[in-house]
Amino acid sequence: MELVLVHPEIPHNTGCAARLSAALGLPLHLVEPLGFSLEDRYLKRAGLDYWPMVDLHVHADWTSLLQYLEREDENRVQPLPPIEDRVRLFTSNGGQSLFDVPFGKEDILVFGAESKGLPEEMMQRFTERRVYVPIRQEVRSLNLANVVCLGAYTAMHRAGLPLPKNDGAHQRHPRADEGLQPTAVAKRHPGGSGEQ
Repeated sequence: MELVLVHPEIPHNTGCAARLSAALGLPLHLVEPLGFSLEDRYLKRAGLDYWPMVDLHVHADWTSLLQYLEREDENRVQPLPPIEDRVRLFTSNGGQSLFDVPFGKEDILVFGAESKGLPEEMMQRFTERRVYVPIRQEVRSLNLANVVCLGAYTAMHRAGLPLPKNDGAHQRHPRADEGLQPTAVAKRHPGGSGEQ
């Protein structure tokens, strides 16, 4: 399972997603442009000292992300379903309730920008892959970090993926005291065809 933030704007939300990524062992992909620098102090602060545990990828655009995932899929012993069948677009614009979606173990959970959501081209391409979190009609949307957390835990549980076993004990990561910036752990992937 993979987490993807497309054009995130608020560093704190992305930092919270990074902390979740570390907690669950899920890769986190950021699709540029970002609304902040990877050196932003609020991004680092929200991710605390867990950055060494984050498998962070920064992609120049959506096409770059898809090309990267396809290359990763080619290197697997067991073939995966096509990416089109694994993408789950989290949106406040309809689709299927988060609690009714039959998530798969290899799903790609995609979340949009805080102010704009996901690009319309993506919404049109993956119409049947939309997922929403049920909320009251008087509320426009939930905070991105909250939706990423709720979505990731629900998807993992529904897909039958094991959740981390933890009785409340904490064992500090050996590199936690290094004060790593997100830029130190980010793997950059150059642009594809410039789509989105």
